[in-house]
Amino acid sequence: MPATTDPTRGLGRLASAIHRRPGRTLLLWVAAIAAAFGLASVAGGEWSSDYSTPGSDSKAAATALETRFGQGSTDTVDVVWRDPDGATRPATVAVVDRLLADAAGLPGVASVPAAASAERSEDGTTGLVRIALQTRAELVPEATGTALVALGERAADEGLELALGGGVIQQAESEGLPAETIPLLIAALVLVLALGSIVAAGLPLVTALLGLGTSVGLVLALSAVVDVPDWGLSVAIMIGLGVGIDYALLFLTRHLAALRAGVTVHDALVETTATAGRSVLVAGSTVVISVLGLFLMGLGYLRGVALATVLAVLISMAAAVTLLPAVLALLGRRAAALRVPGIDGGGGPRSGAGARRWARTVQRRPWGALTAGLVVIGVLAAPALDTRLGFPDAGNDLAGTQNRQAFDLIAAGFGPGANGALYVVAQTTSGPVDDADLAALQRGLEADGGVRGVSDPRRSEQGDAAVLVVTPTTAPQAPETRELIDRVRDEIVPSAGTPLAVDVGGATAASVDQAAVTASRLPLFIGSVVLLSMLLLLVAFRSLPVALKAAAMTLLSIAAALGVVAVLAQGGALGGLIGIDEPVPVAPYIPVMLFAILFGLSMDYEVFLMSRIKEERATGRTASEAVVAGMGATARVIAAAAAIMVAVFGGFGFGDDVGLKLIGVGLASAVFIDATVVRLLLVPSVLALLGERAWWMPAGLDRILPHVDLEAPDTRPATEVAS
Repeated sequence: MPATTDPTRGLGRLASAIHRRPGRTLLLWVAAIAAAFGLASVAGGEWSSDYSTPGSDSKAAATALETRFGQGSTDTVDVVWRDPDGATRPATVAVVDRLLADAAGLPGVASVPAAASAERSEDGTTGLVRIALQTRAELVPEATGTALVALGERAADEGLELALGGGVIQQAESEGLPAETIPLLIAALVLVLALGSIVAAGLPLVTALLGLGTSVGLVLALSAVVDVPDWGLSVAIMIGLGVGIDYALLFLTRHLAALRAGVTVHDALVETTATAGRSVLVAGSTVVISVLGLFLMGLGYLRGVALATVLAVLISMAAAVTLLPAVLALLGRRAAALRVPGIDGGGGPRSGAGARRWARTVQRRPWGALTAGLVVIGVLAAPALDTRLGFPDAGNDLAGTQNRQAFDLIAAGFGPGANGALYVVAQTTSGPVDDADLAALQRGLEADGGVRGVSDPRRSEQGDAAVLVVTPTTAPQAPETRELIDRVRDEIVPSAGTPLAVDVGGATAASVDQAAVTASRLPLFIGSVVLLSMLLLLVAFRSLPVALKAAAMTLLSIAAALGVVAVLAQGGALGGLIGIDEPVPVAPYIPVMLFAILFGLSMDYEVFLMSRIKEERATGRTASEAVVAGMGATARVIAAAAAIMVAVFGGFGFGDDVGLKLIGVGLASAVFIDATVVRLLLVPSVLALLGERAWWMPAGLDRILPHVDLEAPDTRPATEVAS
C-alpha cells in the first residue's frame, strides 16, 4: 500500500501558528494589500484586448493593413448626420466641420476628412465621414472618447441630427460595473440567516472584501505585462467576491460547530483548517484548473482573463485559510456574538433535519428523482442548441446612446451592410499588383448578389498590395453576411483566377473566424478540463464513480446554464428582465468562460458535500447513512453559499455590458440549478443507486495515484458531527 501523505499536519501547524500570532498575520495581510496597490500604481498598465484570432484569414488581413498600408487599425469613429434639406447644406456642413476640426487634435486620432468629402445617401439627406484611428479602439485614451461624445452632443444641441459611432464611443458611453450594494446586502442577509449572529455574518464579507482588494491590485499590475480586457477585471471581481464569501462561510460554519461542541478555540481552528480548510484548497484548485484551461483556446485576451481570475481565486483561498483564522483567533468565542433572536445559526438539535428527511425520500425513490432531475435539465438545456455565436455590435446598444443612433442612421441612409464593411486585401510576394488581376477580383465581388458595393482599389506605397472595401447588402449579424464571407473566400476569390494572395478582414469577418475557431477547439478544452478535474477528485476521494458522477453532473449544470443564456439572448419578455429587448448574438468567449468558471464552481459544492459524506463513512456509517448525514450537515451551508453566489453573479445582469450580463446571469442560473436540481435530486439518487459501489476504486489506479486524504477523521462523536 503506498504511503499516505497527511497534509493535515502542515495545515494544523499553520493554524496553530496563526492562533499564537494573529496580529502578525493581520499585519502581513495589510502589508500585502498595500503592496498590491503600490505595485499597481507604479507598474500598472492599461486595459487592452486584441480580439483577432491567430492564424485566421481576418488576422492576416489586419496584419497586411498595418504593415503594407500603415493602417494600425480598421477601427474608426463614424460621424453621421441627417438633414432633410440636404446633408451638404452650408449651415449643416459648417457644424460638422467645427466638430471635425475639434476632433483632429485629440490623442489617438490619425486623420480627419472634411465634411465636403462625406459619403452621401442616395436621397442626399444623410452624410457620413469616418475618422481614422491610430490604433485599436480599446487602446485609444478614454479622454478622447469622452471628448468625442461631448462634441456630438454639442452638434445635436445646435439642432442637427448627428451622432458618433464606433468602439471608442461605445466605451465612453458605457456605464461601467453595476453597483454591488444590493448583492452585498443580500449576501449579508443570507449570512445572518445561515449563522444567526451579526458578528459571524460580517466575517465572510470582511474576509472576501480584503482578499478582493489584494487581487484587484495585482490584476491592475498584471495588465502592464499581459493583454487583459477591461471586462477581465469585472470577471475577476465577480468570481473573487463569490468564492471569497463561499470559502469563508464554509470555514466559519465548521469552526462555529466545533466551538458549540465544547472544543477550545485553538483546537477548533486546527480541526477546521484540517477539514474545511482542506476542502477550500481542493475546491479552489478545481476552479484554478478549469480557468487555466482557457489557455487551450489560443486567444490572447482569454489568457489575460484567465490569469486575472486565477489571481482572485488564489487570494480568496489564502484569505480563507489564513486571514479568517487570524480574525477568529482574536475574537475567540465572541465570533458568534450578537445573536439574532429566533435564528439558531445551524446549531440547533434539529439543524439539517429537513435535508436528512429529503435524502431518505430520494433514496426510497431514486429512479423517480433521477428522471425528474434529468427532465428539468433537459428542458433548460435544449435552447442551447440554437445559440447564435457572434460579437454584439452597436445595433445591440441601448436606445438613445450616440453609438446606437449612429448605427441606425447609417443603416437607414446607406443600407444595413454599411455598418459591417469587409476589407479584402490582395497581395503579391514580389512586384506590384497587376491591374488586370485587381479588376478581375473586383468584378467577381461586384457580381455577387450579397454585395451592395465595392470601392475602387487602394494601393500600398510599394504597390505590392491593394485593399477593396466591400459593403454587404445585409447587416453584420445577419446569416447572409456570414454566408457572403464564406463565398468570397471559397468561391469568388478562387474563381477570379489570379495569382494574388487574398485575405478577407474587418470586424464582421473577425467575428466569424473566432466563432469557427472557438467551436473547433472546444472539444480539446472541455476534455482537458474535465480530465484534470477528475484526476484531482480521484486523488481526493479515492473513488472512480464519484469522480465520473461529479464530471457528469457538472456538465449537466453547464448545459442548462447555456440554455438559459440562449433564451435570454433572444430578447423578448425574458431577455427584457435584464435589459435585452432585442435578439443579440452570444460572443464566442461567453460559452467558453461559462464552462471554465462553472466547472470549477460546481465542483466546489461537490467537494463540500462529498467530503462530508466521505468523513461520515470514516465514522463507520453505511453508504446510505453517510449520504443522509452528509446532506444534513452541509445543506445549510451549500444553500447559503449558493444564494450568495446567485446574488453576486445576478447583480452583473443589470449592468450595461451585454457580455457581462450574459456571463453574470449564466453563472447565477448554473449555481442555482446545481444547488437545487443537481444537489437535491441527481446526486442523492445516483448515490442511492450505486450504494457501496459509489466508493469503488480500481486497484491499479489506486496504486499509481498519490494518497492524500481530503478530510482528516473527526474525533468527535458521529451524532455531533451530523448536527
